[in-house]
Amino acid sequence: MLKRLQTRLTKTLPGGLKLWVTLLTLGFVGWALAGHAQGLRELSISARGWWWLVTGLGLSWLSLVVNALAWKVLVAWLGHGSGPVPLVPLYLSSNLLKYLPGGVWHFLRRVRALGPSIGTGPALVSVLLEPMLMAVAAVLWLPVGGWQNGLVLLAPLPALLLLPRWREPLLCRLERSRLRQLNQAEPGLEALPPPEQLGSGRRGYPWTPLAAELLFIASRFSGFWCCVQVFDLGAVLSPGSWMAAFSLAWAAGLVVPAAPGGLGVFEAVLLLRLGLSVPEAGLLAVALSYRLVVTLADVLAAAGARADRLLAESAS
Repeated sequence: MLKRLQTRLTKTLPGGLKLWVTLLTLGFVGWALAGHAQGLRELSISARGWWWLVTGLGLSWLSLVVNALAWKVLVAWLGHGSGPVPLVPLYLSSNLLKYLPGGVWHFLRRVRALGPSIGTGPALVSVLLEPMLMAVAAVLWLPVGGWQNGLVLLAPLPALLLLPRWREPLLCRLERSRLRQLNQAEPGLEALPPPEQLGSGRRGYPWTPLAAELLFIASRFSGFWCCVQVFDLGAVLSPGSWMAAFSLAWAAGLVVPAAPGGLGVFEAVLLLRLGLSVPEAGLLAVALSYRLVVTLADVLAAAGARADRLLAESAS
């Protein structure tokens, strides 16, 4: 039903649903920035704050490595080896492509690299199931923030989608839809296997990949926490409340169709969730500095993977 509604809105709205969500969220963030311009100008970063930013950059880079390892765990859980393909460097080098318009280029790079070893269908499943696991893992961190007016009751619900009876039909639909998008970008991709061979082929619950993604979300939050410390806002709320708000905003930025990388959605949800509890000028500064830090981390991770490959090629 939600898929049909999204398709109808995409066809009805000029430019598509993703464009309008992006414009609305960026407009909201822009309005907040304009309204707190004076407060932002009064903020400054101390020498200690710059060290927190550097630490946040390092931890954000580390979280990408954890994310790549979590994908490797997922591929292994699906029962596929990577063959000659080094999964961690592939993940790190392709992650920067998520910022390109369309939001499919990082998926295409991974499917194109992994497909010859395990098949296009299984490779596509690995890149489709991963964001599902990340979104579920993020929402499962909500209880660390306490009751939150009953919001905590929603935390276990997305995890039900990973039960085989719901996961497999959803994966089949996503495979067909995503392959159409990928074939528009690269018509040379192989066709999907017959309908009876779609899906993950697993009947169990992905406990191990989910645990790996929970660790990734925690490592991702560590970089955000450093940005909170830059502006001395750590004492305004408990670490658990910060973690819960971050996880909710991060999950929204992942699943809501909008600008690549969740740009605008993450910031808007964070402002709406904490705007009444945290000084908005400081909260905006935290959101902007975090966006800068994670983008730089993506660039450094991709550059590092590229340099490592060039060194390996020159050595051989």
